[in-house]
Amino acid sequence: MTLSADFFARDTLTVARELIGVTLVLGGCRGRIVETEAYTTDAASHAVTRRHKATIMRDTWGHIYVYRIYGVHYCLNFTTEHAGVGAVLIRAVEPLAGLRTMARRRGTAEPRKLATGPGCLCRAFGIDLRFNGRAIGKQLRLEPREHEPTIDVTPRVGISAARELLWRFLERGSPYVSRGPRSVS
Repeated sequence: MTLSADFFARDTLTVARELIGVTLVLGGCRGRIVETEAYTTDAASHAVTRRHKATIMRDTWGHIYVYRIYGVHYCLNFTTEHAGVGAVLIRAVEPLAGLRTMARRRGTAEPRKLATGPGCLCRAFGIDLRFNGRAIGKQLRLEPREHEPTIDVTPRVGISAARELLWRFLERGSPYVSRGPRSVS
């Protein structure tokens, strides 16, 4: 069973929270999502800062939005909100399968370093701009949670605007969560 487009048609913050514990599947690689960030029409959102390049955030839900940062790293997002603007950045996953492939792509066999952080995650799973605009559920699938995790909420990391918003969601106690504040709630 995979998540449907209806899952993503909802409010971005709800989707970001409910993606924690969902399993990302691409090829032979699988990983449980342990960290996300929500972006809508806030000052840090590409819908505001990259209006022309991020039209996918306004025009779709249930699609993949991939962009490049620092000219080096790719970032994986899922578009949200049937009647609004939004996307959820996938910041980290706990690797479950395909670890050899991930290790080869990343140049490390340390499980905690394979997909911790958006750039590492994309490299481990082989995600690049070719995935941008594709519907979720085709090549990249998302399987529902097996159990409901305990979720902490913090400010987002690595941004210079709207840093006060508590729009980062992470699984409490996961060693696979990326850098930054660990919890405020």
